Order: sequence, then structure tokens, then C-alpha cells
Amino acid sequence: MNQIMKNFPIPTKEQVSPANQNIFDNLKSMVGFVPNLFAIFGHSDTALSDYLALQNRKTSVRAKEREVINLVVSQVNRCSYCLSAHTQFAKMNGFTDEQILDIRRANISFDPKLDALAKLAKSTVENRGHVRSEELENFFAAGYTEASLIDVVMVIGDKIITNYLHALTDIPVDWPLAPELETATIN
Repeated sequence: MNQIMKNFPIPTKEQVSPANQNIFDNLKSMVGFVPNLFAIFGHSDTALSDYLALQNRKTSVRAKEREVINLVVSQVNRCSYCLSAHTQFAKMNGFTDEQILDIRRANISFDPKLDALAKLAKSTVENRGHVRSEELENFFAAGYTEASLIDVVMVIGDKIITNYLHALTDIPVDWPLAPELETATIN
């Protein structure tokens, strides 16, 4: 990786715009700290608020489903930052450590509906949206709707933004590190 990116600066509250300072304060009160990945959005006067608006938009995707998508997309994109953060959020949403590993593999034996979602999310990212018809059919047969499909793509896009941002900046992970999966187990 480029040596310049290894030292990508993480702005402090004092180094960002007043609007971003307010967001930093809100993040600190909600999470207990300003996560590094959110902090780097602060280099832009508008990106952090734009990203949070996308992330917090009204959606048909439930919190547990969102974490399935976040974990699957982050696994496909090999984003250690997002895998670590969303492992914590998945636990907060009631998933066990073993279930989280199954989710990351997109092989969910404990919930067929979430399994159809995970397989669609994985295929969507791997194939840049060109999924097989049976993956879509399984998604709809599991009870998802056309609106669900649109909302799933929105969550995938949200996660790709942060996966790519971390890949480009390589900022330190400030969450407990998610365990590694062997490459052979995710295919």
C-alpha cells in the first residue's frame, strides 16, 4: 500500500467545520467516542452529514437484516474496520459469535430468510449487481418485496462507501478486532 496513505490524517474535532464538530459531539454521546472512520469523513464539510443521512434513512430493512448485509458486504470487500464495528453492532442486535461467523460466510443455517438475504447481498457485491435469477427468486420466496430489494441495495451502497474509504485510507481500527475467516470458508 502507498506509504502516504498509511498515515492518513484523522481530524480532531478542532480541525473540522462547525457542522462536523456538532456531529462529532453527537457521535461521542451516542457511541462514547468518534469512530476513526466517521472522523475521516470530517475532511469534507458535507460528507459526514450526507453519509449519516444515508445511513439513518427510513427503510424496510430491519436492524438485524441491516447487520447481515453490513457483515456480508464487509467480508466480501475484506474490510477489517467494518467487520470489527459491525461484529459489535450484530452482538448488540442479539447475534451470537458463531451466528456472526455464519453470516460472514453467507451461510446462515439458523434463519432461512436471513440466509436468502445474505446470499443475495454476497452475490450482488461479487457480481456487481448481476445476480442469478434463482438468488432473486429465493430472496422473494423468503418474503422480501420489491421495496425490500431497493432498500437492500441502498444498504449495500452505504457499506461499500465505508469499505472503500477504509481501504483507501487504512486508518486504524478502533473497535475490538473481528476474528479472521479462512478464505476457503467464505466461498
